[in-house]
Amino acid sequence: MNVTPDMGSVRWPMKLEAAAAHISLWVLQRLKAEAASNLGGRLCRAVGPLLPVSKIADANLQLAMPELDAPARKGVIKGVWENLGRTVGEFPHISSLQENTAAGPGFEVAGVEHLVAQAKRGGPVLFVSGHIGNWEMLPPGVAKYGVGFASFYRAAGNPLVDRMIRDLRDAAMAVPLPLFAKGAKGAKEALRWVGGGHRLGMLVDQKMNDGIEARFFGHPAMTAPALAAMALRFRCPVIPGHVQRLGPARLRIVVEPPMTLPDSGDRQADIATLTQAINDQLEKWIRACPESWLWLHRRWPKKVMPTSHRGY
Repeated sequence: MNVTPDMGSVRWPMKLEAAAAHISLWVLQRLKAEAASNLGGRLCRAVGPLLPVSKIADANLQLAMPELDAPARKGVIKGVWENLGRTVGEFPHISSLQENTAAGPGFEVAGVEHLVAQAKRGGPVLFVSGHIGNWEMLPPGVAKYGVGFASFYRAAGNPLVDRMIRDLRDAAMAVPLPLFAKGAKGAKEALRWVGGGHRLGMLVDQKMNDGIEARFFGHPAMTAPALAAMALRFRCPVIPGHVQRLGPARLRIVVEPPMTLPDSGDRQADIATLTQAINDQLEKWIRACPESWLWLHRRWPKKVMPTSHRGY
């Protein structure tokens, strides 16, 4: 259940920010899903590449995909912003998108058999993905097959905006499931959740300074080991999945077969092996469509970045 923020403790700048967010949400909700996607995509494609954070994306691309020249990287970055804008524009409409095979707004699922098998099997399952395509479609789309999962969640700095986001996510789910706060407390709660036989989804494509080192696009990248550790502790299936963008508010959820869990007898080595396998899967998806991933994060350590970009 979402807790209503204490308005007396919310400062005026936050109230103004929340008012602007509310108006933007009101506008997007009154547009059709396709129009909201187009509006968000066009705005972000025009403005995003001009923002300083786009220099981080360019540095990441130089490191990870050196085969791309400057014009190609510029095109990818424009695509990244367009996808992000479309994801924001579509967010208020996620709850109304229906599964169908026709053209136009909606979604489809590839690999349904893996979801059906897990629904019949029961017990704990870990779903793994990244910020690819419209990742917000994963929880409600998977839930329609009886395998809804709880998630980790980073709260917005503004509690009023945070409440709007949580309300939209709850509305997209037939039965709202827990959102665990990122951090030690949330990790313990998630561990108990999975240990109780429930399902959990995690986006594991961002840098975690206190994680373990694994390769990502051929370079060392600090990576969260929690998913691998839980999978090996409970010997539960790890199902990779991501969202492909087919058009405005038109999405495809791709569900892969459960991953093979290592069992060498060396727990730490097995955690490292599974964590690397997850990074490899993410890399495969991203290479297939680079503009679908959020290249805007500082994913790699400064020491491996191109010299001219280490200050960003």
